Amino acid sequence: MQTIEKLRERLAELSDLGSVAMLVEWDQLVMMPARGGPARAQQLGALARLTHERGAAQEIGQWLAELDGGELDAVDRDIVRLARRDWERISRVPQELAVELARASTDGQESWQVARANDDFAGYAPALERNVRLAAERARCVALEGQSPYEALLSDYDFGLRAGDLRALFGSLEQELAPMVGPASKHSPRRRLAVPVPAQQAAVAGTLARLGVEPSSWRVDVSAHPFSTWIGVDDTRITTRYGDGDVESLLSSLHEYGHSLYERQVDPALARTSLAGGTSMSIHESQSKLWENHVARSPAFAHVLAQELGQGGFSVPAEELHASLVGVEPSPVRVSADPLTYPLHIILRFELELALIEGDLAVSDLPAAWREGMRRLLGIDVPTDALGCLQDVHWAAGSFGYFPSYALGCLIAAQLWEKLEADTGSREDDLRTGEVAVMQRWLAENVHRYGRRLDTNELIETATGRALEAGPFLRYLAPLAGRGS
Repeated sequence: MQTIEKLRERLAELSDLGSVAMLVEWDQLVMMPARGGPARAQQLGALARLTHERGAAQEIGQWLAELDGGELDAVDRDIVRLARRDWERISRVPQELAVELARASTDGQESWQVARANDDFAGYAPALERNVRLAAERARCVALEGQSPYEALLSDYDFGLRAGDLRALFGSLEQELAPMVGPASKHSPRRRLAVPVPAQQAAVAGTLARLGVEPSSWRVDVSAHPFSTWIGVDDTRITTRYGDGDVESLLSSLHEYGHSLYERQVDPALARTSLAGGTSMSIHESQSKLWENHVARSPAFAHVLAQELGQGGFSVPAEELHASLVGVEPSPVRVSADPLTYPLHIILRFELELALIEGDLAVSDLPAAWREGMRRLLGIDVPTDALGCLQDVHWAAGSFGYFPSYALGCLIAAQLWEKLEADTGSREDDLRTGEVAVMQRWLAENVHRYGRRLDTNELIETATGRALEAGPFLRYLAPLAGRGS
């Protein structure tokens, strides 16, 4: 067997192990009975041990050395390049640490669910302290020369990001957005719609069906925190959640659809290699935010959503529904935030997780720091920890360095949308009827098909012809504050 074939075979095995882990984690969050947590932690630990053994094996390093400088086609060269990056990173982490991280993630999520339900930060704090300690320990293992511990963790989600660059970008974004909140709250106030859960369920099902979500290769379920996962080429699973008298499910379902469409439209030739899957979480979040902000929140698509709500027995004018979906009102909850205040939620989380990992903030001081940040950025008081630092699952799962991708995704989505419409014309007429094929094809050709072959910045420039900029996002938001677009 040629060396490249040996490498491809191992990468396929690792891909399959990753898919099994995602299936087990999906079950934990959607189907598993409450008392299954301890056994699930052991099971995921065993999977992590096996994955680490196979992924950090010395023979991979030998194969990569043999392939260095060899004659390979373009795809195989990229497979080798990304495989080397992944192997070098995983090889720096001791196996026992990898296993403990997997167990701590499962235990942390179980602790978080109980703590959030009971508004009990003190009961959750030991699990978070464990996750912070383990994340910092792992960061020390994988950090490259000149990288801070937090930057080392950023590379899990966005290769090449620098904490200093994020501080500068988010600092300028805060200066732009914070003064807009007051005027936008007056010009585009949040309008309440008492949409019953059955109508929401009917609208989510009908809208997703228009986008191509069908039961032979998709599942749509409910979870405490909406998410998406992809088990195989034709096994995609998304979740949403429903609150009586709410419309969040209409947004979160399309948000998760965007994630899943990305994975489904990666070039099939890259399947089960180091190139399969989205290139970074900021690009992934750009795909979910594109469908959430530029489709679900568009005035035109409100006609589709209103029709689907009508099928579920709830009648509402499209204009009133649109006003509810885009209305600006500072809220303590990130996933319910309007498109203008949403990045400010992310800036706070970036500041706090950076301080946690760098040792500048103790876990016990997190609730107070959260409340202070919400007053500073959004001018609101947080009434409970359940609506504050307990609202997100990410730190409970051990995911540090993930949050910046949400704000970056908003910026990238707006930049991609401007380019999409420049290339294909206004999408307003299509959105009014729920026709999305042109958008799906443009995204497949310009973003999705590359998988991991292009890193974040290179992909943005390839797709749009420009480096990342905040201008398109600010132009998208301008009408909410009564400014010209």
